[in-house]
Amino acid sequence: MAFFEMRGIRKSFGRTEVLKGVDLTLDRGQTLAIIGSSGSGKTTMLRCINFLEVPDQGTISLGGEQLLDAGAAKKLSEKELRALRLRFGLVFQNFNLFPQYTVLGNLCLAPQMIARDRPDFKKNKKQIYKEIEEKAYTLLEKVGMSEKAQSYPCQLSGGQQQRVAIARALALSPDILCFDEPTSALDPELTVEVLNVLRALAKENMTMIVVTHEMAFAEEVADRILFLDKGVAEFDGDAKVAFGGECPSQRLRDFVGSIRK
Repeated sequence: MAFFEMRGIRKSFGRTEVLKGVDLTLDRGQTLAIIGSSGSGKTTMLRCINFLEVPDQGTISLGGEQLLDAGAAKKLSEKELRALRLRFGLVFQNFNLFPQYTVLGNLCLAPQMIARDRPDFKKNKKQIYKEIEEKAYTLLEKVGMSEKAQSYPCQLSGGQQQRVAIARALALSPDILCFDEPTSALDPELTVEVLNVLRALAKENMTMIVVTHEMAFAEEVADRILFLDKGVAEFDGDAKVAFGGECPSQRLRDFVGSIRK
């Protein structure tokens, strides 16, 4: 059984059907790259994975546990959706750091808020906050940003902000770390900074799902490729097959060829 699985995912906005019965599977420790042309449904797929959008049809399972059956009579409450979102870290295109907080504050904010629900919070608040801060420093070191812990987002380059955003997503220890075009707002030099962090995470067997237009990165780092075309999964399989000359999807071969020209 796959670690993460989506079956028959459909999502419409008004009369426009964006996802048309998409399936997806991913094993623990793998990196999946979601690729496709603009408007193919990549971001909508990622938002469904993170429960920022709820599919109209389909099921989502993680670690053998069914998280969602869109066809079930019971609809998930906002509280239940928030709990599910915590299992998926999400790094956005435009960083979305809180400008009023330092780098360290950005990493500690969500874990501290969640810690307030712990039954021992009042008794052990100082120790809990200390542990959260220590973890934050460890994560900043992992992404090469420990020296900027007391800086504010406005004092950082785009690449530095995105590395902080990655550390912030990791602070909640998600089962899967997701990225929505993490380098699209960066110039080439800063893009390298962020892709190097993703490469390091992949080597550590962090389970990741990356919506990307960086085909060289997808070919190098991804274990699996999901190629969406007009809301349909034209290919879901091994990355070596996806970028090889024997790829069974002519549409994917055409897409990759057009980008490599």
